[in-house]
Amino acid sequence: MVPNSSGTAPPQLKAPANACDSHHHIYDPARFALPQPQPARPVPANSTVADYRLLQKCIGTTRNVVVQPRHYGTDNAVTLDAIKQLGKNARGVAVVHPSISDAELQRFNDAGIRGIRFSLGDPKTRAVQPDMIEPLAERVAEFGWHIQFNIEADQIVELADILRRLPVPIVIDHLGHPHLPAGVNDESHRIVRGLLDQGRAWLKLAGAYFNTKIGPPTYADATQIAQAFVKAAPERLVWGSDWPHPSATDGKPDDSLLFDLLSVWAPDEAVRNRILVQNPETLYGFDQSA
Repeated sequence: MVPNSSGTAPPQLKAPANACDSHHHIYDPARFALPQPQPARPVPANSTVADYRLLQKCIGTTRNVVVQPRHYGTDNAVTLDAIKQLGKNARGVAVVHPSISDAELQRFNDAGIRGIRFSLGDPKTRAVQPDMIEPLAERVAEFGWHIQFNIEADQIVELADILRRLPVPIVIDHLGHPHLPAGVNDESHRIVRGLLDQGRAWLKLAGAYFNTKIGPPTYADATQIAQAFVKAAPERLVWGSDWPHPSATDGKPDDSLLFDLLSVWAPDEAVRNRILVQNPETLYGFDQSA
């Protein structure tokens, strides 16, 4: 059984070779103390690298991207350690402050970091601020990194001009968080679609369980959003589990069900393989599959 997952059965969808989980977190408070004060949401238990490997074994992914969780702020030690433990098939996304040195950025790059994240939804708990986006974009551009945004629909609209002019690729988390039930008709969705169409952005097919008012097993409203992205820009999408689901408020989702949703979102096997294998190779710099 996978910790932080409500299901017990394996998925029906068989992962292709070199399939990548492009969005998950690691928490290891026994080895890496959590900064204080903490966000109101609880720290997920049983969320170490050893626990994550049980998820990999269940769903069949072999590559992964460790995303720095907001609980650790800009102390990326737990994420760097996780990449080291997971080896050559792991990459990471850090959270950094503009005060970070060039030498530290180089160290992060050597350790497998390929982007930085701005999680701006809650002003009370965010470790970085919107005015840091452009200065940091200039700094990380020389490494070929991207900037990942976990932002709400209203913030996508508010920051649209900045997103369009950044000198680095951008990655939008969790289907873009459009307002519901508007979904694909939301203004934020239109902006994200434009960024994808222009080759400026990538999007993570992740977080169905907090982009829904309908819920499992179909997540029909999230599915409509995901299918629209797959139809429009399959070459700009990656998939992520979001394990251990720190934002889940009504119990943990079934990770096998979430993985199986991809066969509904992208029924064509070649498209799914692109989302799971080829696109992560391009975005995160994994070795190219034969």
